Amino acid sequence: MLTTDPSALKEVNTPALDISVVIVNYSAGPLLLECLKRCLPQVGQVVVVDNASSECGIDLLESHFGGSLQLQVIRNRSNLGFAAACNQGANLCKGDYILFLNPDCMAAVGSIGLLRSALLSESSAGMAGGLILGPDGREQAGGRRYVPTPWRSLVRALRLEALEHRWPKLFQNFNLYKQYLPEKTVSLEAISGACTMIKREAMEDVGTWDEGYFLHCEDLDMCMRYKQKGWLILFVPKASFTHYRGACSRSRPIFVEWHKHKGMMRFYRKFFRHQYPGALILLVGLGVWLRFVTIAGMISIKFFFPKDRPK
Repeated sequence: MLTTDPSALKEVNTPALDISVVIVNYSAGPLLLECLKRCLPQVGQVVVVDNASSECGIDLLESHFGGSLQLQVIRNRSNLGFAAACNQGANLCKGDYILFLNPDCMAAVGSIGLLRSALLSESSAGMAGGLILGPDGREQAGGRRYVPTPWRSLVRALRLEALEHRWPKLFQNFNLYKQYLPEKTVSLEAISGACTMIKREAMEDVGTWDEGYFLHCEDLDMCMRYKQKGWLILFVPKASFTHYRGACSRSRPIFVEWHKHKGMMRFYRKFFRHQYPGALILLVGLGVWLRFVTIAGMISIKFFFPKDRPK
């Protein structure tokens, strides 16, 4: 069930015309329609970029919202990847604030306006993200986090977070969802690409999404570049979104895992190869690909030997 901030109810009836939303779709189906129903009353423009979906969700979308002047749809003939599709959508955006939103991420009433208000209140803020909840109402991992440096990733891989209570700076978990939820907006190192609002002024300064990533880690890349340029990254706990994670990736899980791990390696090489010893980067790289092989193997076993297969 979605969480609604009562103070934001008025914003629904007066959509913020200076907000544009970019939704990159890949076979999200009915969730895309629900996402649009939540977005359109809150903003001035929505651009949906479809990456050659294998189902008829875009046809359904156009039949439901085809008459809306707020909505624009781009149909790609092939899957260009998340970052490239985000840039496609951003090129059509007219608003001073651009929200990049996953099609399986549902905005609560007034939440989009709360992100805009947070960016308006702080001149040095470049991007803002909200509280990302699962369908069960619990906060999901990844919505607020530290940057997963090679050392932090190694700590997680070796399950050394248990030592965090003794040496918090050395063995801290980069995901913060298990920590207390702040009552007010705070500045963080990184937020999730599932729900990221960016100030146009900041994007013009930092640049667009890095299209060298196909899927995953492009949001961390963006956060790193914003921090390097001196822009703040805000987490707005009162702006809530319910995320039906994985809706766009269920049909090709190994393909998704491959690009996820490939993205991790690009991220580490791009930002940390000159800051960390080569041996540590190599060790982390081995861990990344070992993790991929393990996950791919488990997916294959489930596919070829399903538990519910008739005997």
